[in-house]
Amino acid sequence: MKVSIGIGGAASGRKRDFDEQVDYVVEAEKLGVDAVWTAEAWGQDAIAPLAYLGAKTSRIKLGTGIMQISARAPVMTAMTALTMAAITNDRFLLGLGASGPQVVEGLHGRPFKAPLTRMKETIDIIKLAFAGEKIEYHGQYHDLPLPGGQGKALRLSQPGNLNIPIYLATLGPATLEYTGAAADGWLGTSFTPEHADAHLDHLRRGAESAGRNFADIDIQVGGTVAFGDDMAALVEPLKPAMAFTLGAMGSPTTNFYNNAYKRGGWEETGREVQRLWVSGKREEAIAKVPAEMVIQANLLGDEGTVRGRIKAFRDSGVTTLRVAPAGTGLGERLTTLGRVMDIVRGL
Repeated sequence: MKVSIGIGGAASGRKRDFDEQVDYVVEAEKLGVDAVWTAEAWGQDAIAPLAYLGAKTSRIKLGTGIMQISARAPVMTAMTALTMAAITNDRFLLGLGASGPQVVEGLHGRPFKAPLTRMKETIDIIKLAFAGEKIEYHGQYHDLPLPGGQGKALRLSQPGNLNIPIYLATLGPATLEYTGAAADGWLGTSFTPEHADAHLDHLRRGAESAGRNFADIDIQVGGTVAFGDDMAALVEPLKPAMAFTLGAMGSPTTNFYNNAYKRGGWEETGREVQRLWVSGKREEAIAKVPAEMVIQANLLGDEGTVRGRIKAFRDSGVTTLRVAPAGTGLGERLTTLGRVMDIVRGL
């Protein structure tokens, strides 16, 4: 099992803490972490931090976790990926996702309708660019070159590169099947080892339908890691984020994270927490999050308990454990990360 970390997120850039993030990644590389993923959300973009980190590191892989397909034209996404691979000696991982209607339609002014079709078309075009072919594509939402205009099918001047891995952040059954059929890896969320089949069965079905070996797909899933003897004290700080995920990550009618947790055994909790959150009763929503739900989705407890949780993730089919080490400062976070690396090596 490998280990990856993440930086960025919805609140990224607010505290001007990028220097600390750089130090975190540089030290994580020394500890043996395999990859770092930059979140985009509605904070910092995913690419600029990775480009800087590429100059500060030499081994760790650099992935977008994720670039939103609605925020860029498919060819620009491909051009950016090819550039990143070139300047980082092929350490770049292209992570893509459809995001959700609030971000896509609210921030980018793009329709969210048919996200899977848009995803498929985006990746078809990206793969044409990676192959070094002329980019001509006629889909439902992407038409290249533009009909009736003065353009013609073009080939990028950058050399093709078929070795850039494509990872997808997907949650719905159909999009998970597509991930299994077309992607090199899955960036998973809303996952618990106890109900891994709620996600992995769909990924496996997609791989089999495409004649692929499911074992070739990198399954990247994990959660917050915090060590301590008082489980309640470790769980309580994570309940607000779980309530936000269930209640606010999407619209009241389109929340893929909530739906995934409901498929994974938390049907009643998902429905009730979302109802309370949407109605403005956020404290009540947080109080409704069960401790056991937080425990299953993360890696919390004393060293033996955390070791058991890491083993549970590994045995459920996770090949790369994506962790968010807890700590009040950089030193504490790195200490936690170091303990995780020792446990993983021991397993």
